[in-house]
Amino acid sequence: MKANCWMGRGTVEVQEVPDPKILNSRDAIIRITSTAICGSDLHLYQGFIPTMKKGDILGHEFMGEVVEVGPQVSNLQPGDRVVVPFPIACGNCSACQHGQYSVCENSNPNAGIAEKLMGHSPAGIFGYSHMFGGYAGGQAEYARVPFADVGPLKIEDDLPDEKVLFLSDILPTGWMGAEMCDIKPGDIIAVWGAGPVGQFAVASAFLQGAERVIAIDRFPYRLKKAERAGAETLDYEEVDVLDALRDMTAGRGPDACIDAVGIEAHHPAPAIYAYDRAKQAARIETDRPFALREAIRACRNGGIVSVIGAYGGLVDKFPMGALMNRSLTVRGAQCHVQRYLRPLLDRIRNGSIDPSFVISHRMRLDEAPRGYEMFRNKEDECLKVVLTP
Repeated sequence: MKANCWMGRGTVEVQEVPDPKILNSRDAIIRITSTAICGSDLHLYQGFIPTMKKGDILGHEFMGEVVEVGPQVSNLQPGDRVVVPFPIACGNCSACQHGQYSVCENSNPNAGIAEKLMGHSPAGIFGYSHMFGGYAGGQAEYARVPFADVGPLKIEDDLPDEKVLFLSDILPTGWMGAEMCDIKPGDIIAVWGAGPVGQFAVASAFLQGAERVIAIDRFPYRLKKAERAGAETLDYEEVDVLDALRDMTAGRGPDACIDAVGIEAHHPAPAIYAYDRAKQAARIETDRPFALREAIRACRNGGIVSVIGAYGGLVDKFPMGALMNRSLTVRGAQCHVQRYLRPLLDRIRNGSIDPSFVISHRMRLDEAPRGYEMFRNKEDECLKVVLTP
């Protein structure tokens, strides 16, 4: 089969690789009909997530048709159309029983690697380095899905792929980012990052009852997209974000702040940006936490900072004094996607949200290298690339 493979920092290639096979009794094989490039994939592409190996198959947002199931998979059968959550979860451990699927205790066979960096291991993730299990990803013609009796959600044929594909990751992630804010009527929510996850965080905050949502980014086309969803916007290269947020909130700050940026944040001040870039290049620091630092400083006293931008390791100059002395709460997670699949599918069906609005480019699988370049470089107002095998 064809698959998009990581070949080194800044390089991916579509290659012929062996077809996946059933390895365990709870596996399924999926013929992929749609897959996407995620902002988190760019972290791998640019070499910021350790334990990648040449030839690893990328991709964790995918859906398709079941072609084969293991003997213990009774809820699926060949021909079923499914969307696959990006975290791999067993459904049986304590974390899964509490609905915390992205920290499943049984799905990462390389847990020891993650424990060295993180203390404990999260769940396995499709196509996201050997630290997260070394699972082949979904930017391919076929994929093996472990614990298929727990993860995939059957989708009836009345909804096209583009309306349901993002149930695999970014729609639930944006929704959970807003949910962790404990939004109450009248709340003002600020969202750092107007990429696809940020767009869904904006939409989700409104759906969950926020009175105002403020989106922060530097690309006009992304800010315009957020404005069409009802958000107020700030271009952080044009204004001082902290001053602007104080002015917009009567000096108090937003009730909750969502970091939808993560590891590769940008900063308009050259000296500050160079400092973190240099530490990152020297592997003294793994992540650039500009958005996180700013969100903590901007949030009102007693407010909530919700972190859904992906982080991989260590950050420097974390504003712990502001966090502790100002009674802030920080919440963060890889999304527990399985928890949100059915409720969000219902919202898609009733028309309260159409996730396809984030799609800017549609390409064939063999155009994936070009898709990665466009997405990384923000060419042609690229917001979200969907690939068709």
